[in-house]
Amino acid sequence: MKKNEEQRDFAVAMDVRGKEYFSDLSDAISWLDKKDYPYKIVFLECEDTVLVRRFSETRRRHPLADQGSIYDSIAYERRLLAHIRELAHLIVDTSLLKPAELKVHLNTVLTGDSDAQHLLSIDIMSFGYKYGVPNDADIIFDVRFLPNPFYIDELREYTGLDQKVAEYVLNWQQTKDFLNKFYDLIVGLLPAYSAEGKARLTIGIGCTGGQHRSVAISCNLGQRLSDDGFKNQVRHRDLQAAL
Repeated sequence: MKKNEEQRDFAVAMDVRGKEYFSDLSDAISWLDKKDYPYKIVFLECEDTVLVRRFSETRRRHPLADQGSIYDSIAYERRLLAHIRELAHLIVDTSLLKPAELKVHLNTVLTGDSDAQHLLSIDIMSFGYKYGVPNDADIIFDVRFLPNPFYIDELREYTGLDQKVAEYVLNWQQTKDFLNKFYDLIVGLLPAYSAEGKARLTIGIGCTGGQHRSVAISCNLGQRLSDDGFKNQVRHRDLQAAL
């Protein structure tokens, strides 16, 4: 099915806590079949001993704990889910999988993309130190050592989004050297972050006012990442405040 403004991909997760909706799920599946919409049912299961250990480690009660022992609860859960399991297009045994490994495995079998680092969404945020350091940044780089367009009369009132400001910031040799090393560092770290199951990496790039240097550097980094196939978004926290 081709995507357009009326058609989007959706994912719905259910477990035994929503057992009262199982009949609705069956109706929804029948409706999808009738309308000839493509879909996949993925069923996650696990060995009893591993499930018992996981409940013990997290100190959580099984949602069907009133059935008796933890093993009785698990057995009852399997009976309740048996019909849905039979409908599944894909059954995944999670007994030996860590959360990050499960994420990569599901992405591989559902989308065909086995590159874990391309699952990571990169959030690049320019900011001005005069307005405070962002609390949500995983990595922060200070680019106040770069030549400042603020002190160039004809550039002061513009921002790093303007070509003449970006060219001024990016054309210095020290900027080029920094960007090359900066990019290599970020890309080199992505596999490690992905391996730990991180879904989003926020990179803060700061200059004095968040108007010139940090904006130009953020845009350049975002474009480089996009060119190499890495999902990212660039936002400018203090651009309006600086104007």
